[in-house]
Amino acid sequence: MFDAPTKPVTAGAFIAFITQPEKEGRRFELIDGEIVEKRPTQLHALIATLFIFRLSLYFQNNPIGWVFTELRIKLPDDNLNDTIPDVSVVLKEGREFDPNEPLTFMPDSAIEIKSPTDSLIKMRKKANYYLENGSKIVWLVDTQRQKDEVYTVDDTEILGRNDALEGGDLLPDFKLSVSELWAQR
Repeated sequence: MFDAPTKPVTAGAFIAFITQPEKEGRRFELIDGEIVEKRPTQLHALIATLFIFRLSLYFQNNPIGWVFTELRIKLPDDNLNDTIPDVSVVLKEGREFDPNEPLTFMPDSAIEIKSPTDSLIKMRKKANYYLENGSKIVWLVDTQRQKDEVYTVDDTEILGRNDALEGGDLLPDFKLSVSELWAQR
């Protein structure tokens, strides 16, 4: 555990917190003024790697975007959130790549993978935050129930093992079967 400052924590206090020497090598997010430590597991990392691999192949054949893992997002006008989706997709059109900065806008798509310490309620709230601030599609991967939730501004869908995650208009022809996620184990 860690000693988190009393909430709500502002973005400035959050940066001071995470840059302390004893926090080195650990991952923290600021969500609604609360500091949350990310604690990925082996399964979490394996699923993230599969997404990165498949999306990288997709962008190799369709050079319309970038895929990132653990990319920090800090919106300029939001002093209570500083998030790190497990996987982010950013379309290139009209966007600059800045290798030394966090994103200052929401990725077009975000993927969150549940670790044992994560709450589905908080993950869903985070998905809504992404959508409210510009993401087009959010995929939540529930590693305990082996189900996936797909969020768009207009809809929510729960997928089972026989379904597939699809990129829709955002990533035309991208498809990843849910069963492929769980075959990695």
